[in-house]
Amino acid sequence: MEINIIGAGLAGSEAALQLAKRNIKVNLYEMRPKKTTGAHKTDKFAEFVCSNSLGASDCSNASGLLKKEMELMGGELINIARKCSVPAGNALAIDRELFSQTVTDTITNKPNINVIKEEITEIPSGYTIIASGPLTSEPLAESIKKFTNSEHLHFFDAIAPIVEKESIDFEKAFWASRYDKGEASYINCPMNREQYEKFYNILINAPRIELKEFEKNAKFFESCLPIEVLASRGVDTLRFGPMKPVGLIDKRTGKENYAVVQLRQDNSAKTLFNLVGFQTNLKWGSQKELLQSIPGLENVNIVRYGVMHRNTFINSPKILNPTLETKKRKGLFFAGQLTGTEGYTESIATGMLAGINMSRLINNQELLILPKTTMLGALTQYISDESHDKFQPINSNWGIVEPIELPKKERKNKKLKAEMISNRSIEFIKSII
Repeated sequence: MEINIIGAGLAGSEAALQLAKRNIKVNLYEMRPKKTTGAHKTDKFAEFVCSNSLGASDCSNASGLLKKEMELMGGELINIARKCSVPAGNALAIDRELFSQTVTDTITNKPNINVIKEEITEIPSGYTIIASGPLTSEPLAESIKKFTNSEHLHFFDAIAPIVEKESIDFEKAFWASRYDKGEASYINCPMNREQYEKFYNILINAPRIELKEFEKNAKFFESCLPIEVLASRGVDTLRFGPMKPVGLIDKRTGKENYAVVQLRQDNSAKTLFNLVGFQTNLKWGSQKELLQSIPGLENVNIVRYGVMHRNTFINSPKILNPTLETKKRKGLFFAGQLTGTEGYTESIATGMLAGINMSRLINNQELLILPKTTMLGALTQYISDESHDKFQPINSNWGIVEPIELPKKERKNKKLKAEMISNRSIEFIKSII
Protein backbone atom coordinates (compact mmCIF):
# COMPACT_ATOMS: atom_id res chain seq x y z
CA MET A 1 0.00 0.00 0.00
CA GLU A 2 1.25 3.49 -0.91
CA ILE A 3 0.04 6.90 0.23
CA ASN A 4 -0.08 9.89 -2.11
CA ILE A 5 1.00 13.22 -0.66
CA ILE A 6 0.54 16.27 -2.86
CA GLY A 7 3.02 19.03 -2.07
CA ALA A 8 6.43 18.93 -0.37
CA GLY A 9 5.96 22.11 1.63
CA LEU A 10 5.96 22.19 5.41
CA ALA A 11 2.76 20.16 5.89
CA GLY A 12 3.48 17.64 3.13
CA SER A 13 7.06 17.08 4.25
CA GLU A 14 5.98 16.53 7.85
CA ALA A 15 3.19 14.14 6.82
CA ALA A 16 5.59 12.15 4.63
CA LEU A 17 8.12 11.77 7.45
CA GLN A 18 5.39 10.72 9.89
CA LEU A 19 4.28 7.94 7.58
CA ALA A 20 7.79 6.88 6.57
CA LYS A 21 8.90 6.32 10.16
CA ARG A 22 5.84 4.11 10.61
CA ASN A 23 7.10 1.98 7.73
CA ILE A 24 4.41 3.16 5.32
CA LYS A 25 5.40 3.86 1.72
CA VAL A 26 4.75 7.34 0.37
CA ASN A 27 4.63 8.88 -3.09
CA LEU A 28 5.49 12.53 -2.46
CA TYR A 29 4.58 14.78 -5.40
CA GLU A 30 6.17 18.21 -5.85
CA MET A 31 5.69 20.31 -8.98
CA ARG A 32 8.72 22.56 -8.43
CA PRO A 33 11.05 23.17 -10.24
CA LYS A 34 9.11 22.11 -13.35
CA LYS A 35 6.36 24.53 -12.42
CA THR A 36 6.94 27.48 -10.10
CA THR A 37 4.59 29.37 -7.80
CA GLY A 38 5.92 32.90 -8.23
CA ALA A 39 6.77 33.10 -4.52
CA HIS A 40 9.16 30.18 -3.98
CA LYS A 41 12.79 30.81 -4.86
CA THR A 42 14.22 27.28 -4.80
CA ASP A 43 13.26 23.69 -5.63
CA LYS A 44 13.91 22.56 -2.06
CA PHE A 45 11.26 21.07 0.22
CA ALA A 46 9.65 22.95 3.13
CA GLU A 47 10.83 26.33 1.85
CA PHE A 48 10.02 29.31 4.07
CA VAL A 49 8.54 31.87 1.67
CA CYS A 50 7.74 34.82 3.93
CA SER A 51 9.30 35.35 7.36
CA ASN A 52 11.95 32.97 8.72
CA SER A 53 10.31 32.90 12.17
CA LEU A 54 8.03 30.22 13.59
CA GLY A 55 6.96 32.58 16.36
CA ALA A 56 7.39 32.42 20.11
CA SER A 57 9.29 29.52 21.59
CA ASP A 58 7.96 29.15 25.14
CA CYS A 59 4.62 27.86 26.37
CA SER A 60 3.51 31.23 27.73
CA ASN A 61 2.56 31.90 24.09
CA ALA A 62 -0.05 29.99 22.06
CA SER A 63 2.42 29.26 19.25
CA GLY A 64 4.97 28.05 21.78
CA LEU A 65 2.47 25.58 23.22
CA LEU A 66 1.75 24.24 19.74
CA LYS A 67 5.49 23.64 19.24
CA LYS A 68 5.69 21.80 22.55
CA GLU A 69 2.74 19.60 21.59
CA MET A 70 4.45 18.71 18.32
CA GLU A 71 7.68 17.83 20.09
CA LEU A 72 5.81 15.54 22.47
CA MET A 73 3.91 13.88 19.61
CA GLY A 74 7.06 13.14 17.63
CA GLY A 75 7.07 16.03 15.18
CA GLU A 76 9.96 15.81 12.73
CA LEU A 77 10.26 19.32 11.27
CA ILE A 78 10.13 21.05 14.64
CA ASN A 79 13.28 19.16 15.63
CA ILE A 80 14.98 20.11 12.37
CA ALA A 81 13.95 23.72 12.97
CA ARG A 82 15.61 23.68 16.39
CA LYS A 83 18.83 22.41 14.82
CA CYS A 84 18.70 25.12 12.11
CA SER A 85 17.78 27.97 14.45
CA VAL A 86 19.34 31.42 14.47
CA PRO A 87 19.24 33.93 17.37
CA ALA A 88 15.85 35.63 17.62
CA GLY A 89 15.30 36.44 21.27
CA ASN A 90 12.24 34.59 22.56
CA ALA A 91 11.23 33.39 19.08
CA LEU A 92 12.26 30.35 17.04
CA ALA A 93 13.74 31.61 13.78
CA ILE A 94 15.66 29.51 11.29
CA ASP A 95 18.28 29.74 8.59
CA ARG A 96 15.76 29.17 5.82
CA GLU A 97 18.24 27.74 3.30
CA LEU A 98 19.80 25.33 5.80
CA PHE A 99 16.37 24.24 7.02
CA SER A 100 15.02 23.51 3.53
CA GLN A 101 18.18 21.70 2.52
CA THR A 102 18.10 19.59 5.69
CA VAL A 103 14.44 18.65 5.17
CA THR A 104 15.13 17.84 1.51
CA ASP A 105 18.11 15.65 2.39
CA THR A 106 16.17 13.89 5.15
CA ILE A 107 13.26 13.08 2.85
CA THR A 108 15.33 11.98 -0.15
CA ASN A 109 17.30 9.60 2.08
CA LYS A 110 14.19 7.84 3.36
CA PRO A 111 13.66 4.55 1.47
CA ASN A 112 9.92 4.68 2.24
CA ILE A 113 9.49 8.02 0.44
CA ASN A 114 9.39 8.10 -3.35
CA VAL A 115 9.78 11.70 -4.53
CA ILE A 116 8.04 12.44 -7.83
CA LYS A 117 8.78 15.85 -9.39
CA GLU A 118 5.63 16.50 -11.38
CA GLU A 119 2.47 18.55 -11.17
CA ILE A 120 -0.71 16.83 -10.02
CA THR A 121 -3.71 18.38 -11.75
CA GLU A 122 -6.51 16.24 -10.28
CA ILE A 123 -7.17 14.70 -6.88
CA PRO A 124 -5.73 11.16 -7.12
CA SER A 125 -7.68 8.07 -6.21
CA GLY A 126 -6.60 6.04 -3.20
CA TYR A 127 -5.24 7.19 0.14
CA THR A 128 -4.19 10.81 -0.31
CA ILE A 129 -3.08 13.82 1.70
CA ILE A 130 -3.43 17.13 -0.13
CA ALA A 131 -0.89 19.58 1.24
CA SER A 132 -0.37 21.67 -1.88
CA GLY A 133 -0.45 24.89 0.12
CA PRO A 134 -1.96 28.31 -0.45
CA LEU A 135 -0.22 28.56 -3.83
CA THR A 136 -1.92 25.46 -5.23
CA SER A 137 -1.75 25.39 -9.04
CA GLU A 138 -4.89 26.36 -10.93
CA PRO A 139 -5.64 22.88 -12.41
CA LEU A 140 -5.47 21.16 -9.00
CA ALA A 141 -7.40 24.03 -7.42
CA GLU A 142 -10.16 23.49 -9.99
CA SER A 143 -10.22 19.76 -9.18
CA ILE A 144 -10.54 20.56 -5.46
CA LYS A 145 -13.28 23.05 -6.23
CA LYS A 146 -15.29 20.39 -8.11
CA PHE A 147 -14.77 17.85 -5.33
CA THR A 148 -15.93 20.23 -2.60
CA ASN A 149 -18.79 21.75 -4.61
CA SER A 150 -17.80 25.14 -3.24
CA GLU A 151 -15.97 28.28 -4.22
CA HIS A 152 -12.41 28.65 -3.13
CA LEU A 153 -11.66 31.37 -0.65
CA HIS A 154 -8.72 33.72 -1.02
CA PHE A 155 -6.63 36.12 1.00
CA PHE A 156 -3.42 38.05 0.38
CA ASP A 157 -0.09 37.29 1.99
CA ALA A 158 2.97 39.49 1.73
CA ILE A 159 6.74 39.06 2.10
CA ALA A 160 9.19 41.41 3.81
CA PRO A 161 12.48 42.56 2.25
CA ILE A 162 15.83 40.99 3.17
CA VAL A 163 19.00 43.10 3.39
CA GLU A 164 22.75 42.61 3.81
CA LYS A 165 24.08 43.19 7.32
CA GLU A 166 27.32 44.69 5.97
CA SER A 167 25.38 47.58 4.45
CA ILE A 168 23.80 48.62 7.79
CA ASP A 169 25.26 51.65 9.57
CA PHE A 170 25.88 50.65 13.20
CA GLU A 171 26.75 54.19 14.13
CA LYS A 172 22.96 54.58 14.14
CA ALA A 173 21.60 51.01 14.50
CA PHE A 174 22.03 49.02 17.72
CA TRP A 175 21.65 45.43 18.92
CA ALA A 176 18.91 44.57 21.44
CA SER A 177 15.98 42.27 22.18
CA ARG A 178 12.80 43.74 23.61
CA TYR A 179 13.05 44.21 27.38
CA ASP A 180 16.53 42.60 27.17
CA LYS A 181 14.95 39.13 27.04
CA GLY A 182 17.58 36.60 25.99
CA GLU A 183 20.59 37.73 24.03
CA ALA A 184 20.58 40.92 21.97
CA SER A 185 19.41 39.20 18.76
CA TYR A 186 17.77 42.00 16.78
CA ILE A 187 19.24 44.94 14.89
CA ASN A 188 17.26 48.06 15.78
CA CYS A 189 17.06 51.25 13.74
CA PRO A 190 15.75 54.08 15.96
CA MET A 191 13.70 57.04 14.79
CA ASN A 192 12.82 60.36 16.35
CA ARG A 193 9.48 61.98 15.58
CA GLU A 194 10.75 63.95 12.58
CA GLN A 195 12.37 60.87 11.03
CA TYR A 196 9.24 58.80 11.59
CA GLU A 197 6.97 61.37 10.00
CA LYS A 198 9.25 61.56 6.94
CA PHE A 199 9.19 57.74 6.70
CA TYR A 200 5.40 57.67 7.12
CA ASN A 201 4.82 60.24 4.37
CA ILE A 202 7.00 58.30 1.94
CA LEU A 203 5.11 55.11 2.81
CA ILE A 204 1.54 56.36 2.42
CA ASN A 205 2.32 58.10 -0.87
CA ALA A 206 4.36 55.27 -2.40
CA PRO A 207 2.92 53.52 -5.50
CA ARG A 208 1.87 49.88 -5.07
CA ILE A 209 2.01 47.02 -7.54
CA GLU A 210 -1.41 46.90 -9.16
CA LEU A 211 -3.58 43.88 -8.49
CA LYS A 212 -4.85 41.74 -11.32
CA GLU A 213 -8.59 41.85 -11.95
CA PHE A 214 -9.21 38.38 -10.49
CA GLU A 215 -7.37 39.34 -7.28
CA LYS A 216 -9.34 42.45 -6.43
CA ASN A 217 -12.00 40.76 -4.28
CA ALA A 218 -9.54 38.85 -2.08
CA LYS A 219 -9.00 39.95 1.51
CA PHE A 220 -5.86 40.53 3.55
CA PHE A 221 -5.00 38.19 6.40
CA GLU A 222 -4.98 40.39 9.51
CA SER A 223 -1.86 38.79 11.02
CA CYS A 224 0.25 39.48 7.94
CA LEU A 225 -0.93 42.85 6.67
CA PRO A 226 1.29 44.81 4.26
CA ILE A 227 2.92 47.70 6.10
CA GLU A 228 1.26 50.21 3.77
CA VAL A 229 -2.18 48.82 4.70
CA LEU A 230 -1.37 49.15 8.39
CA ALA A 231 -0.13 52.70 7.83
CA SER A 232 -3.38 53.65 6.10
CA ARG A 233 -5.23 53.03 9.38
CA GLY A 234 -3.60 56.00 11.08
CA VAL A 235 -0.32 57.81 11.54
CA ASP A 236 0.47 56.06 14.84
CA THR A 237 -0.63 52.54 13.88
CA LEU A 238 2.92 51.41 13.07
CA ARG A 239 4.26 52.91 16.30
CA PHE A 240 1.89 50.64 18.25
CA GLY A 241 2.55 47.70 15.92
CA PRO A 242 5.72 46.48 14.18
CA MET A 243 7.61 49.71 14.92
CA LYS A 244 6.74 50.05 18.61
CA PRO A 245 9.74 51.32 20.59
CA VAL A 246 8.65 49.96 23.98
CA GLY A 247 11.34 47.87 25.68
CA LEU A 248 14.03 48.75 23.14
CA ILE A 249 16.54 51.08 24.75
CA ASP A 250 19.71 52.14 22.96
CA LYS A 251 22.23 51.79 25.79
CA ARG A 252 24.42 54.38 24.13
CA THR A 253 21.80 57.04 24.81
CA GLY A 254 19.62 55.45 27.50
CA LYS A 255 16.54 56.82 25.77
CA GLU A 256 13.41 55.20 24.41
CA ASN A 257 12.91 56.30 20.82
CA TYR A 258 9.79 57.51 19.02
CA ALA A 259 9.73 54.43 16.75
CA VAL A 260 12.07 51.51 16.00
CA VAL A 261 12.51 49.30 12.93
CA GLN A 262 13.69 45.80 13.89
CA LEU A 263 15.68 43.41 11.69
CA ARG A 264 15.88 39.67 12.41
CA GLN A 265 18.70 37.32 11.43
CA ASP A 266 17.79 35.33 8.31
CA ASN A 267 20.72 32.94 7.89
CA SER A 268 23.21 31.18 10.17
CA ALA A 269 26.12 33.11 8.67
CA LYS A 270 24.58 36.34 10.08
CA THR A 271 24.98 38.07 6.72
CA LEU A 272 21.29 38.51 5.88
CA PHE A 273 18.52 40.13 7.94
CA ASN A 274 14.81 40.60 7.24
CA LEU A 275 12.73 43.59 8.33
CA VAL A 276 10.25 42.50 10.99
CA GLY A 277 6.66 43.38 10.10
CA PHE A 278 7.62 44.97 6.78
CA GLN A 279 5.53 42.80 4.46
CA THR A 280 4.75 44.98 1.46
CA ASN A 281 3.31 45.28 -2.03
CA LEU A 282 5.08 48.53 -2.89
CA LYS A 283 6.85 48.85 -6.21
CA TRP A 284 10.52 47.96 -5.88
CA GLY A 285 11.81 51.48 -6.47
CA SER A 286 9.51 52.73 -3.72
CA GLN A 287 10.69 50.00 -1.37
CA LYS A 288 14.28 51.11 -1.86
CA GLU A 289 13.38 54.76 -1.19
CA LEU A 290 11.39 53.78 1.90
CA LEU A 291 14.09 51.54 3.40
CA GLN A 292 16.82 54.08 2.75
CA SER A 293 14.82 56.70 4.68
CA ILE A 294 15.31 54.57 7.83
CA PRO A 295 18.24 55.69 10.02
CA GLY A 296 21.03 53.14 9.64
CA LEU A 297 19.71 51.83 6.31
CA GLU A 298 20.61 54.84 4.12
CA ASN A 299 22.98 52.71 2.03
CA VAL A 300 21.36 49.35 2.59
CA ASN A 301 21.75 46.62 -0.01
CA ILE A 302 18.40 44.86 -0.60
CA VAL A 303 18.90 41.23 -1.65
CA ARG A 304 15.19 40.37 -1.82
CA TYR A 305 12.37 42.85 -2.26
CA GLY A 306 8.99 42.38 -0.64
CA VAL A 307 6.20 40.93 -2.77
CA MET A 308 2.55 40.02 -2.28
CA HIS A 309 0.69 36.96 -3.54
CA ARG A 310 -2.82 35.58 -3.38
CA ASN A 311 -3.31 32.55 -1.14
CA THR A 312 -6.04 29.96 -1.53
CA PHE A 313 -7.79 28.00 1.23
CA ILE A 314 -10.77 25.66 1.29
CA ASN A 315 -13.99 26.12 3.26
CA SER A 316 -12.82 23.60 5.86
CA PRO A 317 -15.90 23.77 8.14
CA LYS A 318 -17.99 22.31 5.30
CA ILE A 319 -15.33 19.88 4.10
CA LEU A 320 -13.18 18.51 6.95
CA ASN A 321 -13.59 16.53 10.14
CA PRO A 322 -11.33 17.51 13.08
CA THR A 323 -9.19 14.51 12.11
CA LEU A 324 -8.41 16.44 8.85
CA GLU A 325 -10.08 13.67 6.83
CA THR A 326 -12.75 14.89 4.42
CA LYS A 327 -16.37 14.25 5.31
CA LYS A 328 -17.15 13.25 1.73
CA ARG A 329 -14.41 10.70 1.01
CA LYS A 330 -12.73 8.29 3.40
CA GLY A 331 -8.94 8.25 3.07
CA LEU A 332 -8.64 11.78 1.69
CA PHE A 333 -7.04 14.31 4.03
CA PHE A 334 -6.10 17.98 3.72
CA ALA A 335 -3.25 19.62 5.66
CA GLY A 336 -1.38 22.90 5.88
CA GLN A 337 -2.42 26.41 4.94
CA LEU A 338 -4.87 25.10 2.36
CA THR A 339 -7.12 24.17 5.31
CA GLY A 340 -7.27 27.77 6.54
CA THR A 341 -4.65 27.40 9.27
CA GLU A 342 -2.31 30.36 9.01
CA GLY A 343 1.36 30.17 9.98
CA TYR A 344 4.42 27.96 9.59
CA THR A 345 3.98 26.21 12.93
CA GLU A 346 0.32 25.53 12.20
CA SER A 347 1.17 24.09 8.76
CA ILE A 348 3.69 21.67 10.24
CA ALA A 349 1.30 20.68 13.03
CA THR A 350 -1.60 19.85 10.70
CA GLY A 351 0.79 17.90 8.45
CA MET A 352 1.86 15.90 11.49
CA LEU A 353 -1.74 15.15 12.50
CA ALA A 354 -2.75 14.21 8.93
CA GLY A 355 0.21 11.81 8.74
CA ILE A 356 -0.59 10.25 12.12
CA ASN A 357 -4.27 9.83 11.26
CA MET A 358 -3.54 8.39 7.82
CA SER A 359 -1.37 5.78 9.54
CA ARG A 360 -4.13 5.02 12.04
CA LEU A 361 -6.69 4.72 9.23
CA ILE A 362 -4.79 2.12 7.23
CA ASN A 363 -4.04 0.19 10.41
CA ASN A 364 -7.74 0.10 11.30
CA GLN A 365 -7.27 2.27 14.37
CA GLU A 366 -9.61 4.99 15.57
CA LEU A 367 -8.58 8.37 14.18
CA LEU A 368 -7.16 10.84 16.65
CA ILE A 369 -9.38 13.80 17.58
CA LEU A 370 -7.51 16.08 19.93
CA PRO A 371 -9.65 17.99 22.47
CA LYS A 372 -10.00 21.75 22.63
CA THR A 373 -7.88 21.69 25.77
CA THR A 374 -4.86 21.31 23.46
CA MET A 375 -3.74 23.96 21.01
CA LEU A 376 -3.68 21.61 18.01
CA GLY A 377 -7.06 20.20 18.99
CA ALA A 378 -8.53 23.67 19.36
CA LEU A 379 -7.14 24.61 15.96
CA THR A 380 -8.45 21.56 14.09
CA GLN A 381 -11.82 21.73 15.81
CA TYR A 382 -12.10 25.42 14.97
CA ILE A 383 -11.47 24.92 11.24
CA SER A 384 -13.93 22.01 11.13
CA ASP A 385 -16.71 23.75 13.07
CA GLU A 386 -19.75 23.89 10.78
CA SER A 387 -21.27 26.83 12.65
CA HIS A 388 -18.87 29.28 10.94
CA ASP A 389 -20.77 31.65 8.65
CA LYS A 390 -17.75 33.49 7.28
CA PHE A 391 -14.70 31.28 7.67
CA GLN A 392 -11.33 33.05 7.56
CA PRO A 393 -7.77 31.77 8.12
CA ILE A 394 -6.69 31.52 11.74
CA ASN A 395 -3.50 30.80 13.63
CA SER A 396 -2.94 29.42 17.11
CA ASN A 397 -4.27 31.70 19.84
CA TRP A 398 -5.61 31.42 23.37
CA GLY A 399 -9.09 32.48 22.29
CA ILE A 400 -9.88 29.15 20.59
CA VAL A 401 -8.73 26.95 23.48
CA GLU A 402 -11.22 25.69 26.06
CA PRO A 403 -10.98 28.25 28.88
CA ILE A 404 -9.74 27.47 32.34
CA GLU A 405 -11.25 28.85 35.54
CA LEU A 406 -8.97 30.82 37.83
CA PRO A 407 -9.71 32.06 41.34
CA LYS A 408 -11.43 35.45 41.20
CA LYS A 409 -8.37 37.34 42.43
CA GLU A 410 -6.21 35.73 39.70
CA ARG A 411 -8.56 36.13 36.71
CA LYS A 412 -6.56 38.96 35.18
CA ASN A 413 -3.27 37.09 35.58
CA LYS A 414 -2.61 36.24 31.92
CA LYS A 415 0.74 34.61 32.63
CA LEU A 416 -0.77 32.21 35.18
CA LYS A 417 -3.67 31.40 32.85
CA ALA A 418 -1.29 30.58 29.97
CA GLU A 419 0.81 28.42 32.27
CA MET A 420 -2.22 26.45 33.50
CA ILE A 421 -3.61 25.95 29.98
CA SER A 422 -0.19 24.79 28.78
CA ASN A 423 0.26 22.37 31.68
CA ARG A 424 -3.22 20.93 31.07
CA SER A 425 -2.41 20.36 27.40
CA ILE A 426 1.02 18.88 28.05
CA GLU A 427 -0.42 16.43 30.61
CA PHE A 428 -3.03 15.28 28.10
CA ILE A 429 -0.54 14.83 25.24
CA LYS A 430 1.76 12.83 27.52
CA SER A 431 -1.17 10.59 28.45
CA ILE A 432 -1.82 9.54 24.82
CA ILE A 433 1.73 9.01 23.53
